[in-house]
Amino acid sequence: MRSVLAAGRACAVTCWLPPLPPRSSPPVHPGHRTPARLAGPLWCFAARPLPLLPPPLSAGGSGAVAIRPCPARGPVRPGPAQGGGGSGSVRIAGRLDSEDKLLHRLSGEEEFSLKTARRYYQLSGGQEQSAALAVDAQPTESEKEIYNQVNVVLKDAEGILEDLQSYRGAGHEIREAIQHPNDEKLQEKAWGAVVPLVGKLKKFYEFSQRLEAGLRGLLGALTSTPYSPTQHLEREQALAKQFAEILHFTLRFDELKMTNPAIQNDFSYYRRTLSRMRINNVPAEGENEVNNELANRMSLFYAEATPMLKTLSDATTKFVSENKNLPIENTTDCLSTMASVCRVMLETPEYRSRFTNEETVSFCLRVMVGVIILYDHVHPVGAFAKTSKIDMKGCIKVLKDQPPNSVEGLLNALRYTTKHLNDETTSKQIKSMLQ
Repeated sequence: MRSVLAAGRACAVTCWLPPLPPRSSPPVHPGHRTPARLAGPLWCFAARPLPLLPPPLSAGGSGAVAIRPCPARGPVRPGPAQGGGGSGSVRIAGRLDSEDKLLHRLSGEEEFSLKTARRYYQLSGGQEQSAALAVDAQPTESEKEIYNQVNVVLKDAEGILEDLQSYRGAGHEIREAIQHPNDEKLQEKAWGAVVPLVGKLKKFYEFSQRLEAGLRGLLGALTSTPYSPTQHLEREQALAKQFAEILHFTLRFDELKMTNPAIQNDFSYYRRTLSRMRINNVPAEGENEVNNELANRMSLFYAEATPMLKTLSDATTKFVSENKNLPIENTTDCLSTMASVCRVMLETPEYRSRFTNEETVSFCLRVMVGVIILYDHVHPVGAFAKTSKIDMKGCIKVLKDQPPNSVEGLLNALRYTTKHLNDETTSKQIKSMLQ
């Protein structure tokens, strides 16, 4: 079928043609291919001046023909007249000019990421909350079981962050007790101040175990066969959102923990005092709440610079090792695709310019860094190798383009909590970018 839309002296033509031959590239794993419904046979011919292309097709006087792939979904409609010469164009509803230019030079996975970012943005009516994977997606019937389990955990996340942010420690009482070891009143005062704080620390640690269980459930749902990771992220958008929210919480928790040395000081004093009480056969009020075995596990947890991130990294690694029948690419491709979607959302001006709330930007940045770190721990050669599916230079550039004070913690997370940054396979340019 061929239709001609005439407007003055120029026209735009829309027709059905077979797909253009693919660009020459190395073989692509099936999980990296763009889903079929994003790569349909519909192609657009738009009348606009493109002098660097082959000889133009004129209609009535002026206008060049540019061929661009269009999503199989979404109507094709005539656009408004362009310029003073009256040349018309055929536009895809909702597509931006700069996106068209960008799609022309992107690889298949990056093209999927841009289309996914645009679709998430449109699904919520162009609202800011649609940033990256934060669209207000509702779970389907097949998602509800996992979704409800994780949702119970996430409901407590904000309260955990508020408790951590208000954590002040018992530094003064501990110093007084250490300086006056024979003053029983000061010893009791310090112990009385530390015990309830250790109760809070126990609550944080137990929440990390609940979060780990939730992450493992989401990984199982988002990497299962027979769908590819990109198909999962399209089909189970509510679960993808929860995955992003877990990473967002994790990075926020670790940022707060790293700036609060009182946590480890309080817990160290608690363990020393508890040990001394046992030796002297003195009943310990707080021992029933945190026994010796639990105290050992908590000590290892808080000894980490980024304890929540370490918990999730270990959980992801354990998930891969326990599911040997599941190709590792199912997990790594899911992580790399999420990183690409966040990066594209942040570096594409049309999306970034709509983010009036800086917390939306912070959300995207934290999720991007979180999935990079998980990918680096799970993938055999990590996120920094040339063969990585994550554009590390692009991701680091996005971070460096932000105000320094707002991303220093995230850059430090990449510097100190990744596994392969200092490998020989990491390029000198990437290492220098993170110095």
